[in-house]
Amino acid sequence: MKMTSTKMKNLLQERLNNPDWTFQYDLKQDTLRIIDIKVSKGVTVSIPGIVNKWEEHKEAALDEVIYYIEESLLALKRDDQLLGKEKEIFPVIRSTSFPTKTQEGKKLLTTDHTAETRIYYAIDLGSTYKLLDEDMMSEQGWRKEQIMQIATFNVRSLPEKVKQDTVAGNIFYFFNSNDGYDASRILNESLLNKYEKQIEGTMAIALPHQDVLIIADIRNETGYDILSEMNMSFFTNGLVPITALSFLYNEGELEPIFILGKNKPKRG
Repeated sequence: MKMTSTKMKNLLQERLNNPDWTFQYDLKQDTLRIIDIKVSKGVTVSIPGIVNKWEEHKEAALDEVIYYIEESLLALKRDDQLLGKEKEIFPVIRSTSFPTKTQEGKKLLTTDHTAETRIYYAIDLGSTYKLLDEDMMSEQGWRKEQIMQIATFNVRSLPEKVKQDTVAGNIFYFFNSNDGYDASRILNESLLNKYEKQIEGTMAIALPHQDVLIIADIRNETGYDILSEMNMSFFTNGLVPITALSFLYNEGELEPIFILGKNKPKRG
């Protein structure tokens, strides 16, 4: 059957049948917010992204989304004390369109990254994580600089699980550990510097969604088109999309680029 936003919304509500949870559907944004009434907090998901994943993976995609929502709602009830959990604080990359405040109006802890992306900070809770807000940080006696330093250090400890593919003479490296921090690996400068040294062409990076980081060794003009197509495909199917734009990387600097038609990159 043809999946629509309305059908997917109804499917999610059927699967998430819990007396403690209520739903708010935003027709304009096509998002569904699931709220735990006991803590007056919730999680919001984008329906079109889920529909795209369903078209490709059917029930497996729906199961993944349900798991993500359930774990996120459970995380809202867990202890968010930071003391003693320093090794579990990580940076999280999001689009600049991602909210900077919680639904309760608390300001999330953020740092500027690029014109397309922003850094948030989270405490890892095992199967999910919780974004840190400024009230939580100040109430527990932490400074923003401390959180930033700890998170930056911890991202370097993440395992380097990478797959390599060669297409039309261009080499692509995919980081897809599904640990929630694949995109965050772009903040590991030593990792990027390592690839910059071994790349023979032009180094480009894509951050289509939370669970993938693509590093590309562009060795001919066709490589730009291939990267653009890959990036858009991942972006469209990602549960937490970030950006469909790619970046050039040179000596620690990220520069957004648009791929125009026949593989001509335009600097952002």
